Amino acid sequence: MASNSFRSQIHLGVIIILIIITLLTPITTYNTSPQPWNILSHNDFAGKLTTASSSIESAATDFGHVTKIFPSAVLNPSSVEDITDLVKLSYDSQPSFTLAARGHGHSHRGQASAKDGVVVNMRSMVNRDRGIKVSRTGLYADVDAAWLWIEVLNKTLELGLTPVSWTDYLYLTVGGTLSNAGISGQTFRYGPQITNVQEMDVITGKGEIATCSKDMNSDLFFAALGGFGQFGIITRARIKLEVAPKRAKWFRFLYIDFSEFTRDQERLISETDGVDFLEGSVMLDHGPPDNWRSTYYPPSDHLRIVSMVKRHRVIYCLEVVKYYDETSQYAVNEEMEDLGESLNFVKGFMYEKDVTYMDFLNRVRTGELSLKSKGQWDVPHPWLNLFVPKSQISKFDNSVFKGIILRNNITSGPVLVYPMNRNK
Repeated sequence: MASNSFRSQIHLGVIIILIIITLLTPITTYNTSPQPWNILSHNDFAGKLTTASSSIESAATDFGHVTKIFPSAVLNPSSVEDITDLVKLSYDSQPSFTLAARGHGHSHRGQASAKDGVVVNMRSMVNRDRGIKVSRTGLYADVDAAWLWIEVLNKTLELGLTPVSWTDYLYLTVGGTLSNAGISGQTFRYGPQITNVQEMDVITGKGEIATCSKDMNSDLFFAALGGFGQFGIITRARIKLEVAPKRAKWFRFLYIDFSEFTRDQERLISETDGVDFLEGSVMLDHGPPDNWRSTYYPPSDHLRIVSMVKRHRVIYCLEVVKYYDETSQYAVNEEMEDLGESLNFVKGFMYEKDVTYMDFLNRVRTGELSLKSKGQWDVPHPWLNLFVPKSQISKFDNSVFKGIILRNNITSGPVLVYPMNRNK
């Protein structure tokens, strides 16, 4: 493989700090104050706009549990028109008031909040009998932005189809991830979720509904995708689909050498017809293998893995998946056997699972339920996501993974690091 084939790659380092540092993290609170406007008097919002303390409290917090930013009211719309009416009212008011669309509340530092304004609870519009229309011939799905990705997956799989790009955690709204990026181990091949949108309906800052795509209202289309909700509220998205595989061969390989770990990662994402999913993680000398993700390894090997981590202080895990069905099973078995022989992992530390496609995509749900059972889910999550140039990733390993984090013993949560192709 020519070395210049790697020049267009970048590494995504996702440092997810769950427990230890959260005990030291203060919560910043922003209290509400009286407003010069009163939308409660508008009949258009009767029964849909609430100032109930429970609703206000819920809207003030998010998954990050780092800030509390209180709105003055919460709108529970039953239709897109309810949202357009509210946006028009804000646009016409002097002064205008702040609005924020909130999906599943999975932001980390108040990004879906509206201090002294109105938080729009997008999930109140979800209707199980409508909200998604799948085109088998066009290979796309028109989806209400308030739907969760797990709901989209369940519906498309009924027809043997699936979106192509995912996040690791599926209990997020379509509008929420499209307002950010939507990144996971498929990104190196398909690009982030925002790359796989063909068309959207967006409510503009004037309260107008505009349909946009790369060929129609393209400025709005590209601004709203990854725009953090600052250029409009996404209400519908046309998502690219493909035929869904049946199962996933899921491999993990452990490394002690960071350069060999990243070299193998970069080679794999440069192959045109290789693995379907690739991520990686850092395992630190802080306890059980990979913390709550220890269920990914057989219990009989936990002591071996812990011993290797203690010996080297930091080790790395390459995670790859190849999808298949009954027609491709034999070929995939051979391909993955050849793959294992070509990698520079520590021999004897390869782990394989064979799971359904659904079980693989929904893998983080198991960790969520485990943490909830221990009271460790609804705690502060000061998560950090970084894009690091390929030329600097080795320095990042030395100064951050083996330096700051290890030296200060500041994380027991998962630390993910994997490459993606810049041209995606």
